[in-house]
Amino acid sequence: MRVRLLVLLFAVIFSASLLGSEKQPARRPNSAPLLYTSTPRYERLAWLEGADRFPQGATVFMKSNGPARPVVPGFFATADADVSFDAKSVLFSGKKQAADHWQVWEVAILTGIPRQVTQCDDDCIRPLYVPGERFVYAHRSSGHFAIQIASLKDETAPLQLTHALGDSIPNDVLRDGRILFASDFPLDDGTTAELYTVYTDGSGIEAYRCDHGHSRQSSKQIPSGDVVFTRDGKLFRFTSALAHEVPVRAPAGTYAGDVAETPNGEWIVSAHTSSGTHFELRTWKPGTATSFSLVRDSKANLLQPALLAERPIPNRHPSALHEWNYANALCLNAYTSRDHIAEGAIASVRLYTRDAQGGTQVQGTAQVEKDGSFYLRVPGDVPLRIELLNAAGKTVKSEAGWFWLRKGEQRICVGCHAGPERAADNSVPMVLQRSTVAADLTSPHKTQAHATGGH
Repeated sequence: MRVRLLVLLFAVIFSASLLGSEKQPARRPNSAPLLYTSTPRYERLAWLEGADRFPQGATVFMKSNGPARPVVPGFFATADADVSFDAKSVLFSGKKQAADHWQVWEVAILTGIPRQVTQCDDDCIRPLYVPGERFVYAHRSSGHFAIQIASLKDETAPLQLTHALGDSIPNDVLRDGRILFASDFPLDDGTTAELYTVYTDGSGIEAYRCDHGHSRQSSKQIPSGDVVFTRDGKLFRFTSALAHEVPVRAPAGTYAGDVAETPNGEWIVSAHTSSGTHFELRTWKPGTATSFSLVRDSKANLLQPALLAERPIPNRHPSALHEWNYANALCLNAYTSRDHIAEGAIASVRLYTRDAQGGTQVQGTAQVEKDGSFYLRVPGDVPLRIELLNAAGKTVKSEAGWFWLRKGEQRICVGCHAGPERAADNSVPMVLQRSTVAADLTSPHKTQAHATGGH
């Protein structure tokens, strides 16, 4: 009993040591300590150009029933706090000195001692815990952010999850185990942000929804399963029942995203109203008309709220990748699309790739069956783009952006930009009735006139 009391007393003393001065009394929606990032300047879309979101530094604070203090004192900059599933540790991006690169660090809550978990030759930011003592983060290389996953236990080489030449940054780890991330739209060379998902082995890349438009960013999955994000400074959500976004009827203001939901159903949001120029933390109960100030600083933006509390562990998925240096892509029916394509208009499919310098090259072409099916063997771990052609070799439909397949991946698509709500017909595509061998487009400028049949 005395040992348990001493442990409890130590935890209380440590929690109290993390609290400090704050400029305004807080309205606490629950008893869990609150983490947030404070920064004098916030460039929310800087990552789209491989630039720094916090050009004047930032600090992660912890706040409970009193004033707040930095979670890790002595750093020039800290940001992007992510709480472990058992709430015993926190990952964050940090720079000890102003001239340092951003690196990923982990701090144990009881000791307060940080340890560096990346040794990046450039900036590494936005870490998130992944089941199996792993973490995912964005690593800048050659001026672009790519997403990698690594172990927290050893120094095993990280695995790159994104293979486009644009910029990508992780936002959340969904309950089903996929990584929710933001990247360029169109993927690889776009100028706006869109939300995508990928499995922890880098396979299964897809847009979260197909109603593309304005920039979507700072997304989080809340306990209901919905994904809440910002676009144009407003809150929106994806719900499983709909194939498109819906607006969140929140009080007037400009929102920065990264919503945190408390056990009593209140949302902690980062927003600024007409009376302020900096983002502050506010609480809001969905369905009500008013939000309340929680933490405010007239000289800084307060962002990235996160509760220091236990949370469910996402699913883990065994990798289905084969030990190949290529990938297979099966399209069941290219006519199945949100864009109307006249029956009989498609004769062949052309595949493009990009080289390390960003140059586009034709990888090859293959014919398409009358039912719109085709089956390709393609290079793995490189940007890919497909184009549908008519019998005269003219473009019928071309992908706006790029995607990739992992080495060893077998990907089956219902159609071309068919949308996540579409299911496959219960029939065997003609391309597999003719042959189960994919048209080989792994080398540039190949033309497979008969490997997959045709009209």
